[in-house]
Amino acid sequence: MNLSARILETAKRAKKASYQMALVSTKEKNQALLRMADALTAQQAYLMKENAKDLAAAAKAGYSKALVDRLTLNPKRIAAMADGLRETAKLKDPVGQLLETIKRPNGLLIKKIRVPLGVVGIIYESRPNVTADCAALCLKSGNAAILKGGKEAIFSNMAIFKVLKSVLKKSRIPLDALQLVESTDRAAVHELLKIDEYLDVIVPRGGESLIRFVAENSNIPVIKHFKGVCHVYVSSKADLKMAHKIAMNAKTQKPGVCNAMETLLVDKAVARQFLPAVIKDLQAAGCAIRGDQAVRAIVKDNVKKATEEDWRTEYLDLILSVRVVKDCAEAIEHINTYGSHHSDTIVTKDKKQAQSFLDAVDSACVYVNASTRFTDGFEFGFGAEVGISTDKLHVRGPMALEGLTSYKYEIYGNGQIRS
Repeated sequence: MNLSARILETAKRAKKASYQMALVSTKEKNQALLRMADALTAQQAYLMKENAKDLAAAAKAGYSKALVDRLTLNPKRIAAMADGLRETAKLKDPVGQLLETIKRPNGLLIKKIRVPLGVVGIIYESRPNVTADCAALCLKSGNAAILKGGKEAIFSNMAIFKVLKSVLKKSRIPLDALQLVESTDRAAVHELLKIDEYLDVIVPRGGESLIRFVAENSNIPVIKHFKGVCHVYVSSKADLKMAHKIAMNAKTQKPGVCNAMETLLVDKAVARQFLPAVIKDLQAAGCAIRGDQAVRAIVKDNVKKATEEDWRTEYLDLILSVRVVKDCAEAIEHINTYGSHHSDTIVTKDKKQAQSFLDAVDSACVYVNASTRFTDGFEFGFGAEVGISTDKLHVRGPMALEGLTSYKYEIYGNGQIRS
């Protein structure tokens, strides 16, 4: 069977399974997720052995340190994957939720009920934990899932999938509700994006080039998770010790992820007081700084000139753009002009200013006095996430159980006919 036929057959089986998922109870779904979590923990050695193959290939290919970090599985990360499944099992099942009841004058009773999307295709790159997170969320929300990971994590993804799938054999969840496209051929993505008859939605997770490719080539509705050009704005009314701590965390705690800070904006009133110490600490942590003229006038050592392109760049690495702004309004204008509508934060003690920032910044997640690193399904209490949607239609921000559902109307009558 050629690649096109294999992908089509995979999609057909997933579609059939998605209808069967409607008959699987919440209890049965939760039991399967808890067993999956236990299986991941029990198979830790096997998962790390397969992950080592991907790490060896990454070293040979000369991948960046940040990419290798995203790719790596260790006991702590495997335990986190398992915890994500357990947290998802604890969450309220959205399927069947009554959203609205309408009683019409003619006696018709109309109920608006939350239902699964159907078959969710997820295309992702180098983070193998996505395999477990997305499988759990799709199954808990009553969907079938077709997972297509990147070549960087192929052995890790296949190992995780094998462990998860082995549990389904002992559950009421249909085996075909969880599928993995094992081909690393780019053509497999092309084939998957054609099958609008059997897939209901595509969610791409990864770099901007992957997401644009999917959005431009898909016959299937796409929920986009575009790049994370996230900002921290240090106001003239900020607690500067707090701002220092937030900036360091937002950039250096895990630089290779979409919710890491890529641009630091500092009010001119506090720039000379704030910038020297924070840039010194950022550089000590290995971060390269690209600053505007005002920044370079304050900190003269090892600060490259920022270009127009830098303000729009998601580095996913220890590189940071820094700009001095005249006030909060200019910070908001910068964020709305150059940002990716992902996650942005203001550090300020002024509640009125904070509210203005919250109201005016057009992003999925807008913070006051906290690191952008919290934009994450697990941190929001969603168990995990399929992705961080920067779209405005259907779902925005961390996409979890509710985002994987739609609704239908159930109408009850007693013989009504329309005249």
